[in-house]
Amino acid sequence: MSAATKPNHIGRKISRIRELKDMKQEALAQALGTNQQAISAIENSETIDDGKLADIAKALGVSVEAIKNFTDENMISYFNNFYDNSCSGANGMFHSNQCNFNPLDKVIELYERMLQAEKEKVEFLEKLLKEK
Repeated sequence: MSAATKPNHIGRKISRIRELKDMKQEALAQALGTNQQAISAIENSETIDDGKLADIAKALGVSVEAIKNFTDENMISYFNNFYDNSCSGANGMFHSNQCNFNPLDKVIELYERMLQAEKEKVEFLEKLLKEK
């Protein structure tokens, strides 16, 4: 059975959490006072002693239970149900974080400006060629 299919492969769970936090092995190694090779070995380990697991959890900013219970399905469910109430105003109303413009219109506007700049560049170069 491969590490990817073992549901309790703790090293793989640590690896996925580290990746989700956009942390490199080197950064985790530095936080733990070790080297990248040691982190690689940990992430390839099916089991890890509780003391080391607690240190890793602290370095990753999660609980030991979060590592032990981590699954990709749980993470997807968490992000699908996540909302941030830190954007609530003084009156307790939630503010929408939606764009008040169409992003596609902005892309088209940028494209048109770039196209116009290229046309002006071509005209300038043609003028220089005619002068020679």
